[in-house]
Amino acid sequence: MESRRYVVQGIFVLIGLIFLIKLFALQVADKSYSFKAERNIIQPITEYPFRGLIYDRNGNTIVYNEPLYDLMVVPKDVYVADTTAFCDLLQITPEDFEEKLVTAREYSRGKPSPFLKKISHEEYARIQDQLYSYRGFFVNSRTIRRYSAPILANELGYIAEIDPEGLAQDSTDYYKSGDHIGKTGLEKYYENELRGQRGVSYKMVNVSGIEKGSFKDGALDTLSVPGNNLITTIDADLQAYAEKLLRGKRGSVVAIEPSTGEILVMASAPTYDPNLLTGRKFSSNYEEIASDTTNPLFNRAIMAKYPAGSIFKTVQALIALDEGVTDTQEKIYCDTFSIGDHAPPGYYDIKKGIAMSSNNYFFELMKRVVNQKPDPNKFIEGRYGLDRWEKSIRNFGFGDPIGVDIPGEQDGLVPGVDYYDQIYGKNTWKYSNIASLSIGQGELLVTPIQMANLAAILANRGHFFKPHLVRGFEKDGEEELLTFDKITPGKGVDYYPDVIDAMISALPQTAPRALVNDIEIAGKTGTAENGVKDETADHSVFIAFAPKDNPKIAIAVYVENAGWGGRAAAMTATLVIEKYLRGYIKKNWYNREEYVLKGDFIDDKQN
Repeated sequence: MESRRYVVQGIFVLIGLIFLIKLFALQVADKSYSFKAERNIIQPITEYPFRGLIYDRNGNTIVYNEPLYDLMVVPKDVYVADTTAFCDLLQITPEDFEEKLVTAREYSRGKPSPFLKKISHEEYARIQDQLYSYRGFFVNSRTIRRYSAPILANELGYIAEIDPEGLAQDSTDYYKSGDHIGKTGLEKYYENELRGQRGVSYKMVNVSGIEKGSFKDGALDTLSVPGNNLITTIDADLQAYAEKLLRGKRGSVVAIEPSTGEILVMASAPTYDPNLLTGRKFSSNYEEIASDTTNPLFNRAIMAKYPAGSIFKTVQALIALDEGVTDTQEKIYCDTFSIGDHAPPGYYDIKKGIAMSSNNYFFELMKRVVNQKPDPNKFIEGRYGLDRWEKSIRNFGFGDPIGVDIPGEQDGLVPGVDYYDQIYGKNTWKYSNIASLSIGQGELLVTPIQMANLAAILANRGHFFKPHLVRGFEKDGEEELLTFDKITPGKGVDYYPDVIDAMISALPQTAPRALVNDIEIAGKTGTAENGVKDETADHSVFIAFAPKDNPKIAIAVYVENAGWGGRAAAMTATLVIEKYLRGYIKKNWYNREEYVLKGDFIDDKQN
């Protein structure tokens, strides 16, 4: 019996030693349990960075950040004594409360997730003093985008919460569920520059969820890093004016500073107020805008593809002169039988052909270019010349995206030998099948940004810089400017002065009401056929630059279904030119501004 007593005592001592050793391991040796215990009272808070601001070329803020708040919830800690009062405070229904809580539990019972997103600054001020009564809830601050004026909607783009597909495509593993990302426009193209770097802070909270201060005096916190600011090339005042002129119409205005390639204006109509695609009403507003039959989300300046129309005759002239199929002195007799024409029959040279916009003159010029290598077989004759013509046209920036710094730019279409072989079959087409290219019609398609770039090439007498919307970045108070190389098409180098003189002569004859006193404008009108006969009018088109010497602005305007280029497009363009160069619109014999704003272009009986 005595020995049994010692055995039992030994067992109890052994068990006690085991418990002591285990307790020592839990409390001293193994830190993981201590850390898990601390997690019950430590709340990691994501510190979202301020997204970079966006300025215009003159330093005016066009996109800024406004604070908002997400109400976060930790489901296992939730205690709401009066659900009705809580719902009234947040202005939600009891059904919303239950649905949001279920969603949060499905995500995690112990990790925080959003309960109510995008609470405005005003709403937060109303509820913040009462939130402490509801355990398991806390507020996480962030920002949304705001816009100083309702302009540049498609160019600036918008941000939205990243979707599962975006998360799956994120090879950097930067983004987390609930993060916002640039979806379109500059916001998307320069996402890496604008987004900044998130941080995290650790807060101590009591059992009621009330914050008690920083954990370990913030030793484990990481600061968020603001994004870089964008310095755009846009003139916000000029942009607003161009959008005003386009109001109630469909079309676009693109204006470029020729000496740099900086885009002064990129306006598309119809458009929308960018402030609609921000905040808690983003989804409903987006659905309304996206369902609008006028398609305001479609950026016509870079996405719309049109026939070039007669403005393309400037390029045709340069190519014909460069190919040596004519010279500046040759006069060619043109009747009105080869192709439809509004210019009278007679003798035409380069200057008169552009000034009078003679279709038959350019029909003859391109015929010489295409058929410059004679062959008895007319179906073979044009292949060599058309191939050279296509390459020359592409050198001017047509047929492929120019590379402007926003997503969505389209390429247009420059048809060549392979294209017509697919349509007609090899060696079964000749010049008569493609003659409409000579006047910028047929299968040829261009975008407004490409035509504005052509105006810049003419202004520079044979070179351009890639059109762009961002001049540089502002980092830590220092500016970092981008640089761009000069691009030379290499065609018609010696003939730009002749073509420009012709453009100066063209304006009084094709668009006399668009003239601006004291500003010498080199311009070319065009009427682009839209292919829908007897239903809608053709498109009004115009390119120009000014002043003639040391040009400051090059521009292209398309106004859909507005008829002659000398009306809607020419007067819109010269108003924008005058506004930029002079700073105001000087009154003259014809009120161009009133005419453009009124928009009755088709019923206009004047020339």
